[in-house]
Amino acid sequence: MTQLHRGHVFHISGSPTVDKAADALVSVPDGVLAFDNNGVVVFCGDYENLPAQFRHGEMHDHRPGFLLPGFVDTHIHFPQVYAGDAYGGGQLLEWLDLCVFPSESRFADPEFAAHAAASFCERRIATGTTAAMVFGSAFPHAQDSLFAETLRRGLRVVSGRGIQTVGPDSAAALITSEEDAISLTRTEIERWHGADTGDIDTALLHVAVVPRFSLAVTTETLKNLGELYDEVRERGVYFHSHLNENNRPGTGEVATTLAQYRVNTYLDTYDGKFLPGSQRGGKSFLGPRAILAHSVHCQDAELARMAETGTSIAHCPTSQQFLGSGTMPWKRTVEAGVNIAIGSDFGGGDECLISQVLGDAFKVHISEVGDAGISMHPAELLFTGTLAGARALDMESRFGNFDVGKEADFLVVDPSRWAPLEDLINHGTRSPDPVLARDQTLFGLLMAMREPAISQVYVQGRRISD
Repeated sequence: MTQLHRGHVFHISGSPTVDKAADALVSVPDGVLAFDNNGVVVFCGDYENLPAQFRHGEMHDHRPGFLLPGFVDTHIHFPQVYAGDAYGGGQLLEWLDLCVFPSESRFADPEFAAHAAASFCERRIATGTTAAMVFGSAFPHAQDSLFAETLRRGLRVVSGRGIQTVGPDSAAALITSEEDAISLTRTEIERWHGADTGDIDTALLHVAVVPRFSLAVTTETLKNLGELYDEVRERGVYFHSHLNENNRPGTGEVATTLAQYRVNTYLDTYDGKFLPGSQRGGKSFLGPRAILAHSVHCQDAELARMAETGTSIAHCPTSQQFLGSGTMPWKRTVEAGVNIAIGSDFGGGDECLISQVLGDAFKVHISEVGDAGISMHPAELLFTGTLAGARALDMESRFGNFDVGKEADFLVVDPSRWAPLEDLINHGTRSPDPVLARDQTLFGLLMAMREPAISQVYVQGRRISD
């Protein structure tokens, strides 16, 4: 039987770029989302225009609530689920040494890792994150728990074990041999990539090759992982890592990477050009299923290369504030043609709710200096947290909006469950211009939403929330 969900619908239709998102914004105050028994959207629009063949479906009336596409988090750390708001007294490299490596090392205990997997998935559901690129644990049993629990809860995930072959003493438990870095990654791919359906085009579970960052591996690791990735790329395996996050002069991550590898750009280390002078030493990881987190301090050549290869950026404004990493230049990055999706970077960030991370994006980019500052349109925010994420995961054909033929991943937002949101929706000032009033409603919804207001969460038309 057709399922009908009635409420105020917001989504970004079609397949625009972020600068065209406002033109593609759909707002239907008395809307209905209809999907079939397979969870595939068959209609989305005004309730009055619902075709007759769907009118006898099972109705779920959420009015005066809202229907939004499920949020997509393109960078979040599973083994940091208990490391949010950790004080390390410094920026990225100090924080890793004092807070993150010790926290992640606790996942050596299988019972602890299993408990963390349950907490992680519960938090994802509470915040409406239906799909995510997840930086995984170094420990295979922890990854097994993550994939198994994700499948049990009905969520989408792309994840891979965090790969380290070098590092400080605080990371000793996370470091493997060069041989194990490859064998453990290969085993994870064989065990979990598309394991739920056996078909990557329908699966909820996908695997990524995930070196922590270039300073956590060697040229041998990059060469061997590149060879492995070249073997499995056509099977839809992903690549994920960090890029140009912290540029503190002399001792920051970017400067240290350039000095250690003696390359022209940080991106070169992931593009197979990791030998001195950016000479080619192996295969490139870049492409439509590659997502690089942060990309705050990119050179023009790096942005051009990411755009050329279809590599996406996971923009993490919350963690960039938390760790003092700076602000990714929005206008410059958009103009380069790179797809930018949002990432919470929890626990580098201290917020899991994607709408709040989008709120941080609005605040940091309106505060950029001079002509670089921009007031992001609410449609650009919604796009970055939904459709851009599906694009970054190379699954835009499956989810990210409510176009007919997509899988029904969506949230029901009930303002009555969070009084500040309810007051804003019911009593906030609205322009007499209907277009501006629409934009004001969406902006307020995204900025004032909190977890209690997310009353129901669906993936492929199946309710996964309690």
